[in-house]
Amino acid sequence: MLFSAATAITAAVLGRTAHQVPASSEQALVDRLKRGDAAALGEAYDRHHEAVRAFARRLLGNEAAAEDLVHDVFVALPDLVRRFEGRSSLRTYIVSIACNHARHAKRATARRLGALERLHAEPRDSTPDLEAAEERRQLAETMRRLLDALPMEQRVAVVLCVVEERTSVEASEIMGVPEATVRTRLFHARRKMREMLESEARTEARAAGIEVRR
Repeated sequence: MLFSAATAITAAVLGRTAHQVPASSEQALVDRLKRGDAAALGEAYDRHHEAVRAFARRLLGNEAAAEDLVHDVFVALPDLVRRFEGRSSLRTYIVSIACNHARHAKRATARRLGALERLHAEPRDSTPDLEAAEERRQLAETMRRLLDALPMEQRVAVVLCVVEERTSVEASEIMGVPEATVRTRLFHARRKMREMLESEARTEARAAGIEVRR
């Protein structure tokens, strides 16, 4: 691996986010990256690798593929950061690199997506609720199946705007397309997902001997 276990542990312990980094500090980091400062690359990794990994897991649904994507992003960062013009945050720019790598990499065409991680982050009672746990599992499986049926561009839009709850403005910066394009992709993705659910419901109803009227 390019980054040591110690670096990964430091990032996990510090848990820093882009919102906790002053703009002046971020600009200094960008300047150092553009000068080829090796220590700056490690610092950028510490600050932003968790966000990239979370995005990669949701998009690719595979732990190994997500780790490969994180590695590729930070290997490419020293060269690509020279194009960074400061119109967005550094984190947004780094996630956009991940988005582009995932779009063009072979592993991005794999027909798998992970369950929604935020479902597992919901507060739970001290007493296990088996019914609620099963409901979350079924919802996660449904989301995986629906997302898997979408074209990559629509899938990315859903992960960014629905799963990660980013604004369409930030999603447009990450995807490198106009905001209107993001909204169009979301519209078509949601319509296709709704049609799939309705079709599955009709199939289940017929299997149960229930007459279905459209």
